[in-house]
Amino acid sequence: MQPDLVAKYGEARLPRYTSYPTAPRFSPTIDAGTYGGWLAATPAEKPVSLYLHIPFCRSMCWYCGCHTTITQRDQPILDYLDMLREEVRLVSVAARKNLAVDHVHFGGGTPTIMKPQEFHDLIRVLRDRFGFTKDAEIAVEIDPRTLEREMAKALGEAGVRRASLGVQSFDSVVQKAINRNQSEEQTMEAVARLRRAGVDSINFDLVYGLPHQTVQSCVNTAEAAIAMRPDRFAVFGYAHVPSFKKHQMLIDETALADAEGRIVQAEAIAATLVAAGYRRIGLDHFARADDSLAVAQAVGQLHRNFQGYTTDACDTLIGFGASAIGRTTKGYAQNEVPPGLYAQKIAAGRLATMKGYRLTEEDRLRAAIIERLMCDFSADIPAIAAAHGFDPGIVLENNARLVMLEGDGILENTAGVIRLCEEGRFLIRAVAAAFDAYLDQSARTHSKSA
Repeated sequence: MQPDLVAKYGEARLPRYTSYPTAPRFSPTIDAGTYGGWLAATPAEKPVSLYLHIPFCRSMCWYCGCHTTITQRDQPILDYLDMLREEVRLVSVAARKNLAVDHVHFGGGTPTIMKPQEFHDLIRVLRDRFGFTKDAEIAVEIDPRTLEREMAKALGEAGVRRASLGVQSFDSVVQKAINRNQSEEQTMEAVARLRRAGVDSINFDLVYGLPHQTVQSCVNTAEAAIAMRPDRFAVFGYAHVPSFKKHQMLIDETALADAEGRIVQAEAIAATLVAAGYRRIGLDHFARADDSLAVAQAVGQLHRNFQGYTTDACDTLIGFGASAIGRTTKGYAQNEVPPGLYAQKIAAGRLATMKGYRLTEEDRLRAAIIERLMCDFSADIPAIAAAHGFDPGIVLENNARLVMLEGDGILENTAGVIRLCEEGRFLIRAVAAAFDAYLDQSARTHSKSA
C-alpha cells in the first residue's frame, strides 16, 4: 500500500464494527425493563444465540482488551457462576417462551477456569431453560496454558465442538513483553487433549503489532501454528488503548510498530496462511476451504458479530454475565460491567442491564451496509437500501468521506455499488466508517484502522 495512504488513514482510530451502532452510542435509557420487553417480543419460531462471559483469569496479559478480573481463589468464580445460572433463569422467565438455541459461545476472561463439574452444571441449566436445535454449535475460548485433561474431557462430554485457543505469538521476547509465556509444546498438548475429547474444530488467535514483534517472528509463529492443523485463524491487530485499559501502560509504546509496520506484519502472516491452503475471510480471519466459514463467504452468507466473523445468522443474541452485550431485533442491551454490580442486580431478582441502544430503521440500513462491506469488501447500496425501504441517496449523497476514499483509489463506486480495491483491504474499517452516522473521530476507545 502507498505510504501516503497509510499515513492518511492508518493512524485513525475507528471501530472494529462488530456491531452498529457501536458501544459508545449505548445509553442508560435502555434499562432492565426495556430489555425484558424486548426478550418477551422475541419470536418463538426463530432460533437465538447465547453468549456467556466468564470474566476471570489467573494472570493478566498486558495486551488484553477484555473485561476480566485476576483471581487465584476459586470462591469468587463459584459465586459468579451462581449468579450466572440465576440470570439464565431470569432471562428465560422474561422471554415467556422456550426459545430455541442455535449457537452458544463462552468467552472471557478464561471460560475454562471453571472446574469440569461446574461447566457441566452450567450447560445443564442452559439446556433446561432453552431448547437446543439439533445442530446447535457450542464454542469455548481457551487459554492453552491452563487447560487440564479432565476439563478437555468435560468439554467434549458437554457437546462442545469448537474451541478458540489464544496463541498471539510464540516469540519468547514478545511473550515476555506482554506477560504471557506460552510454549509451542503447551499449545500442541492442549490441541491434542481437545481432539481426543471430540472437540474437533480448532481455531487459533494470532496477534500482530505487539511490542518487539518483527515480520520474521510473525511468520515463524504462523508456521508453527499451521503445523498444529487448526481449522481457522483469527489474526488481530493489537489495540493499544492504555487510557481505556490501564494495564496496557505496562507495555513499552516505543516497541510498537507504526501503521505501515503493522500492515507489513499482517500481510506476512496472511501470505503464510494462504500459502498453506487457508482462505482469507473478511478482514482478519482465515479458514480451510471446507470450513463452514469459507463456505458461507463463498455464497454471500458470512456475518459479523461480537465474536468476529461467523456463520451465525440469528437475529437475537442473548448475553449473560458481567459486561455481556445482547442484541435483539429492537436493539442492544449491555449488562453491568463490574462483577459486583452485576451480582447485586441478579441477586435482587432483576436483569443486570445497565445501558443499551434502541435501533432506528436507518440504523438497520447502515448496519446492513457495514456488515456487507466488512464481510465481502463490497456492497450494493441501491439494493440494500431498497430492501430496507430507503432511497440510496440517504447514505450516498453528500458523503465526503466516501468521495475522498474513491479519489484516493481505495474503492470504486459504480452507480452506488461499492467495491474495495485489493490493496486497500486493510482500510476496510475506514470505508465502513463512511456509512457510520455517529462516528466520533475524537473517541480514544477505538483502535487504529491499520
